[in-house]
Amino acid sequence: MHRVRVVVAKPGLDGHDRGAKVVARALRDAGMEVIYTGLRQTPEAIVRTALEEGADAIGLSLLSGAHMELVPRVLKLLDESDAADMPVFCGGIIPPQDARQLVDLGVLRVFTSRDSLEDIIDWARATLRPLEVTE
Repeated sequence: MHRVRVVVAKPGLDGHDRGAKVVARALRDAGMEVIYTGLRQTPEAIVRTALEEGADAIGLSLLSGAHMELVPRVLKLLDESDAADMPVFCGGIIPPQDARQLVDLGVLRVFTSRDSLEDIIDWARATLRPLEVTE
């Protein structure tokens, strides 16, 4: 078995990545392998990275208000790449009604400022399963 691999990404033009870095570090400290893509990533670059890295999930950090454009684009690109089953979760400043819509579109979970790092880690441990490696 390999460790759960998560791509943590900052899509769009938002230049604030402290929260994404904190979550990435928390997931890493919880035993997951984390690939942090850095700031201002396109949905295309995020999906390409996830596929190239053999990720088990994608975590998106969104503070810019563009979540209703960027997240559905990531989901569409995953679908077009025959990877629609790759779990996507989000966090940031996302209004409750938008969070419900994102979940309806296929996002597995939307975290807000009310969620603690422990909430995120507990959810990830319970939800994201590593793929069994066979050689």
